Amino acid sequence: MKIWMVNLFLVGAVLASAAGLESGASHDGHRLPIERSAGVAKVELVSRRQALASSSQSEESGKFILHKFAQPIGTESYTITREGDTLSLNSEFAFNDRGTNVPLKTSLRAALDYSPETFTINGKTCRACLIDSSVEISDGRAQVRQEKETRSLVPPGTFFSVAGYAPVAMQMAMIRYWRAHGSPPVLSVLPSGEVRIQERGSETLDVNGHKVALRRFGVRGLIWGLETLWMDGENNLVALVSNDAEFDHFEALRQGYEAQLSGFIAGAARDEMAALTELSTRVAPPRAGLLAVVGATVIDGTEQSPVRDATILVRDGRIAAVGPRTQVNVPPDAVTVDVSGKYIIPGLWDMHAHYEQVEWGPIYLAAGVTTVRDVGNEFDFITTVRDLLKDGKALGPRMLLAGIVDGDSPMALGVQRVNSPADAHAWVQRCHDAGFQQIKIYSSVTPENVRAICAEAHRLGMTVTGHIPTGMTAYDGVNDGMDQIEHLSSIVDLLMPKDFDFRKATTQQSMDVLNGIDLTSAANRQMIQFFRQHGTVIDPTIALYELYGHPADVPATTFEPGVAKVAPELREQLINMGVAPNRAPLAHKRRQIYLETVGALHRAGVPIVAGTDQAVPGYSVYRELELYVEAGFTPLQALQAATVIPARVMKLAGDSGTVEASKRADFAILDANPLDDIHNVRSVRSVVANGVLYQSGPLWESVGFTR
Repeated sequence: MKIWMVNLFLVGAVLASAAGLESGASHDGHRLPIERSAGVAKVELVSRRQALASSSQSEESGKFILHKFAQPIGTESYTITREGDTLSLNSEFAFNDRGTNVPLKTSLRAALDYSPETFTINGKTCRACLIDSSVEISDGRAQVRQEKETRSLVPPGTFFSVAGYAPVAMQMAMIRYWRAHGSPPVLSVLPSGEVRIQERGSETLDVNGHKVALRRFGVRGLIWGLETLWMDGENNLVALVSNDAEFDHFEALRQGYEAQLSGFIAGAARDEMAALTELSTRVAPPRAGLLAVVGATVIDGTEQSPVRDATILVRDGRIAAVGPRTQVNVPPDAVTVDVSGKYIIPGLWDMHAHYEQVEWGPIYLAAGVTTVRDVGNEFDFITTVRDLLKDGKALGPRMLLAGIVDGDSPMALGVQRVNSPADAHAWVQRCHDAGFQQIKIYSSVTPENVRAICAEAHRLGMTVTGHIPTGMTAYDGVNDGMDQIEHLSSIVDLLMPKDFDFRKATTQQSMDVLNGIDLTSAANRQMIQFFRQHGTVIDPTIALYELYGHPADVPATTFEPGVAKVAPELREQLINMGVAPNRAPLAHKRRQIYLETVGALHRAGVPIVAGTDQAVPGYSVYRELELYVEAGFTPLQALQAATVIPARVMKLAGDSGTVEASKRADFAILDANPLDDIHNVRSVRSVVANGVLYQSGPLWESVGFTR
C-alpha cells in the first residue's frame, strides 16, 4: 500500500551469486544458499524455550533485523518471561521507511502452551496504517477491542491472538501455539479472522560451521497473501519473508542470520511460485485451440462505432476475425460461447502495478486486466513471475517490467542504487539484458545520474519513467531525458509557489494556495504545452490519492465499493485510511485540483495512462477511469487510457490494446455498456487473456475476495 503523495518502490533482491553464496543440501532435495564469509555472527542454538519450561522465572530474548526490499530498515526486540504457569511476551518493533517512523508495541500473556489470556497491540504497521487493539479472556468470554469498538464473545475452543504480519515474535508464538495444539488446518484468531498454516518442507543451513535444521511454513490470513517463515529445531523463528501493510516486500531475519537474506528470499519465491502453480490448476480452464465468442456488442477501443451482435474468433491465443455475426464464419470445431446482450472491451492495462504477491494474478484477470506494467519489485522475484506467466505456467496477466533505481539518501528504498554514471550503466544494462522494457527512477537519484540513466537507457532502446527526484522539478526530469512521469503530484507541484511546503504550512495557508491556482493562466498553459511538445506520458494514479486523502469520517465504500469486497485481512487496512475531518475542506480542494489538472493535460493532448499503484486490488483500475470521466474525458477516452494508449506508449500497439484481427486475444466481457456510464466497467463477468476464457467469480473467490 502506498502513502499519500510519497509512493513508489525499489526493486532489488540480492542475487546469490553476487553475494558469494554456495548451496547446502536439504532434507527434501531443495538447496539453500550459504554464506562463505566467516564474519557471520555465531547462531545461538540453545533452546531458551526449554530453559523457560524448567525454571519458575526465566527469560527468552531475541532480536530480528527488519528489511524492506532487502534493505535493512529497523529492528524488533522481544522478551518472553515465565512466571509460574504464565508466559509474558513483550515486543518492540520499529523501522523507518523513507523517512517515516513505523513503531509498534505488542504484549501477550499466555499459558505455557501459548493459549492467550491477554493481548495488546498499539502503533503502526506501515507509514499510514495505525493499529490499536486488545483482547482479554476472562470467565470463558473474550473482550475484544479494535480502535474504539468493543465486543464480547465466547472464544473458539482453539484460537490465538495476533493482528497482522507484525511483530515477528507474535508469528513465532502463533506457530508454537499451532504446533502445541495439533496443527489444525484452520486457526481462528482474535481480534478477528483466521489463518491457515501449512508445513512446506525443510532445509539445512550451514552457518559458520553450525548445521541448522529448519522447517519451512506457509501462512495465509495475517496479511493478504502467502507468507513464508522458517523455524529451527528449538522452535525459534529464524526468518520471515512477507509483505508489510502497504503491500511492499518485507523480510525479517533473526540476528546472526542476516547474511542468508538472499537465500531466504529465493526460497520464499520458489514457494510462492509453487503456490501459484497450484492455484492455476484449480481455476484455470484449458485453452481452446479455436474459440468463438458470439452475440456481444464489441467496443474495439478505436474510434469506430461499436459492433452489435458480433463474433470474435480466437485461434491459438490471437484474434483471427472480429465483426458482425453474419460476416464471421465459425468453424464447426470451434468452442462457441454465447454472450448475447453483453459488451466486450479490450483487456484493460494497469500501468502502475507492484506485483509482489502471487494473488495479484487472479485478481487482475478477474477485473478484466490482461496486461500490467510492474514499476518496482525485487529483481529475481518479478523476472521469475513474468517468465512463468509468459510460458503459460502460472495464472495472471502479461507483464511488462520497469526496473527501479535509487540513489543513496535517508529516503532511499531497496538495494539497487545508482550513485555514479558507472552505476547507471551497470543497472540499466542488467535490466535490459533481463528483458525489462523501461527504467524507473526513484526519489534520491541526482541530476547527473538521471542524465546518465536516461542516456544509457535510450542507447539500448529503453524508455525512462519514474518519480521526479528530490530537488528536481518535472521540467528538470524531462529536460534530462525522462520520457514519462509517475504520479500527478510532480505536475501539480509546478502549479504551486516556488518553495511552498504543504508539510510546514497551516491548513489555511494551504487552502489559500490551492484557491489561487488558475490552470488557464498563461504560465500554466505554457507548462502544459511543455509536456505536450515533449510527448511526456503521465501516469496520474489519482485513485490512490483519493483513497489516502479522503476525509476519514467518510467511508471509502461511498466512492470505492470494492473496499467491501476485498479479503478480510486487507479490508482492515483499507477502511481505516483518510485524513482528519477538520482537514476535509483541504482534501476536497486538493482532489479538485488533481482532477482539473488531469483534464487540462488530456485536453491539450498529453498522453495519460491509467495506473493504480495498487490501492484497492483490481477495483482501483475501475476507479481511475471513473475519475478521468469526472475530469472531463468521455467514457471511450477513459477506456483508451487503459487500453490503446498504454499499448502505444509501450510500443505494442501493433500487438494489443484494441479488439482487432491479428492482435492478442485479450478482452473483457461486461454485463453493461461502459460508454453509457463509465461505472459499468465494473460489470466484468469474464475475461479472455491470451486466448483463454476465465470466469471472474471463481478468480475473485480464489484469493478471498467476494464478488
